[in-house]
Amino acid sequence: MTDEYKDKLERGLQYQDFVTEKLYEKGILTITYASKKYQIKYGENKAGIEIKFDDKCKRTGNLYIEISEKSNKNNPYFVDSGIYRDDNTWLFIIGDYSNIYILSKIQLQKVHREKKFIEINNETSNGFLLPISYAKEQALIIKEILVE
Repeated sequence: MTDEYKDKLERGLQYQDFVTEKLYEKGILTITYASKKYQIKYGENKAGIEIKFDDKCKRTGNLYIEISEKSNKNNPYFVDSGIYRDDNTWLFIIGDYSNIYILSKIQLQKVHREKKFIEINNETSNGFLLPISYAKEQALIIKEILVE
C-alpha cells in the first residue's frame, strides 16, 4: 500500500467518523464494521450506507461516483466497488465537511448505465462525475444536510 493510498484512506475514515456523528445527531445509527472481512461480507456498516469523502466536489461542482477500484496501481484487475459492490448498501453518502449528500444506490446505477456523464478512469479507481446540480434537479438527493 502506497503512502498516498494510506493518506487518502485515513482522510476517508476521518470523514466517515464525521458523518457517523452527524447521522447520530439525527437519530441514525450506522454501526460500522471495522474489519475488512466483515466489510467485504456485509458492507461498510449495518445500516447499508456507504460513506465517501469527496474533497473536490465544492471546487468542481461534481460528485465522483466510484464503480471499480484497486488498492495498488500494479494490480492487474479492478474489482467492483462503490455503486456496483455486492453488499448490503442501499444508500450512498458523499460530500465534504460543508455538505453531505445522501443518494440512492439504485438511482446512481441507473444514471451510470445511461452514460450521460463524464467517465473517469485512472490507475486505481474508475467512476463518473455526477454534477451536483443534476442530482438536485433529478431528486437523487434524498436529503442535503448543511453542516454547521
